[in-house]
Amino acid sequence: MTRKEPPSIPSGLNLLLARADDRQPVLPAGLPEEIAQGAPRPEKIPGRAEVPTLEKPDANPNDLPAQRWGVVAPEGEEGDALLRALAPLVEQRERQQGAPVRVYRVPANMDAKQAVAWRRDVHQDEAVPQEERPRYLLLLGDLHQVSMEFQQVLAHGAFAGRLHVATPSGEPDLAGYRAYAEKVLASEGRAAPDEAAEVLLYCADDGTPATAQGRWLLVEPCARQVETRWKKRLPALRLREWSEERVALDELLQVGGAVRSGVMLSVSHGIGKPRRGWNSLEQQRARQGALRLASGELLTAEELRDTPFLPEGMWFCLACFGAATPPRSAFQAWLTLLAREGGQKDLSREVLESLPKEGERPFLAALPQAALANPRGPLAIIGHSDLAWTYGFTTVGAASRGRASRIAGALEVLANGSRAGVAMDALMRAYREVNDGLMTEYQERQDALLEVRPDPVDPVEHAARWMERNDLRGYVLLGDPAARLCLRVGGG
Repeated sequence: MTRKEPPSIPSGLNLLLARADDRQPVLPAGLPEEIAQGAPRPEKIPGRAEVPTLEKPDANPNDLPAQRWGVVAPEGEEGDALLRALAPLVEQRERQQGAPVRVYRVPANMDAKQAVAWRRDVHQDEAVPQEERPRYLLLLGDLHQVSMEFQQVLAHGAFAGRLHVATPSGEPDLAGYRAYAEKVLASEGRAAPDEAAEVLLYCADDGTPATAQGRWLLVEPCARQVETRWKKRLPALRLREWSEERVALDELLQVGGAVRSGVMLSVSHGIGKPRRGWNSLEQQRARQGALRLASGELLTAEELRDTPFLPEGMWFCLACFGAATPPRSAFQAWLTLLAREGGQKDLSREVLESLPKEGERPFLAALPQAALANPRGPLAIIGHSDLAWTYGFTTVGAASRGRASRIAGALEVLANGSRAGVAMDALMRAYREVNDGLMTEYQERQDALLEVRPDPVDPVEHAARWMERNDLRGYVLLGDPAARLCLRVGGG
């Protein structure tokens, strides 16, 4: 395939967020990079939460008997019901690992400090032999039951994924939980086909800087890696790319429904608050995080509830709120400061409007819930649980250059047949590297201040690294972290 040379890619702070009513991007031209210089230092989490603590680090990460699988459910009757709905999957994992599944129960609304303490005192309890501590952990419930902070802490050292399916009113949909478990069991019980994975790459390039970066700095480089590297090992691997044409919803559903053993990357604006606000909480839960296609149409939970789409596949979905809306955005304090200053920075006010307000309940997006509960939908989804900027795949201080290998690496892990949690961990390694660099710069600045020396840190690069760190931190895995494509090739 002959590929075009990329045009001049705009830099700046570019956001993948669109309004729900007119479907127009909230920041069509982005924001200047330099305004990130006033961003506050990330809040320090005690106990070095972001340092991985590996169980059996010398074991194959895909080896379930060596790594073990466990489940985390909320306390109380709701947690009991979720565990009953997932019982067939729990029994399957017990058979596969040849040992009982460890079940943990946690209180609601744990903050990061409490999550660190739980990891130290419960998951890493010295009374439990190391080989019996599960590295694969499936969290059950919405964010008000098992917090996002809890999942983010576990993501460093464990393969953590989450499953939740809700009714339109927000109550647990136990039938959806059971449907997901049955789908995973059916996939694992099926004879693997003699074929490699199919790779789908989609970018809703609508002319905005954010989607232009998504196309030229992520989707196109991913396509080149598939053609030049992946196919050397997996010559039967098939690639389908949409980036130039404005694909209609019907076509996307048709192709996605026909894929078997598929791995998909999608880059698009995620839907946020309409100008006049949501009519109801139910409407917000149903729509926030839906995807705006290049055709102007929306891909919502309704389309994926029953329509085949990536059956038994894996989906990396890059969009604002594509996975979840958190209780508090990592960018909230910074955007609030910008809004107070006014002027060009006043553009941040509209972004703030899509963020959760104090006391509002966080929630998983309806779109991935529907896709996972769909018997002919994907097994796992990696998505964003906050505002999704383009810094996860661009270079600090020079957003016109890409770092597609971070996301391409996770996709390749999935296409090789490794488990979803292993792919997520590949992405989290990039986060930990950036976080270490950022914290080192804070220390260098503090040392220079104490020693009355000039600031040794470039302020623009430091600000960009702050954006990059928070952007990468927002990715989460939805679905069983032990799920994998049904393939004969690869996987370990």
